[in-house]
Amino acid sequence: MSLVLNHFSIRTLDLPACERFYCDALGMRVGPRPPFPFPGLWLYPAETTDYAQAAVHIIGIDRSDPEGLKQYLGDRDEASLHGTGSVDHIAFFGTGLAAMLARLKAAGLEVRERQVPLLGLHQVFVDDPNGVVVELNFPASEAAA
Repeated sequence: MSLVLNHFSIRTLDLPACERFYCDALGMRVGPRPPFPFPGLWLYPAETTDYAQAAVHIIGIDRSDPEGLKQYLGDRDEASLHGTGSVDHIAFFGTGLAAMLARLKAAGLEVRERQVPLLGLHQVFVDDPNGVVVELNFPASEAAA
């Protein structure tokens, strides 16, 4: 079993401001993003078409249609989206899905599982003791096995 840091995600009410900051000020680039049921940006430190290289995921909040985001990642109070409260989750790539699920179950932790459109990833979401969401990404082939 192994884990490596993949990305961090930020929820925002202002996608254009985030794009200006991360792209114009920090020099990142907007790149490919799966067709999730909510708006957002995946930002890359260099030109790439490799989804695995996205370092920052910006999660847009669409006040007129919030259901896609609520269903996929859960609801958050807009008042909490300031400072580190806007950090939505941290993510790791991993191998050993069955072993990880067994570990999480043995620890008595509740998990939420998803399949990512287009990417062939099986996701496991779990909350740390502080309420920080940790996303674990495994090859979808491990879930099928």
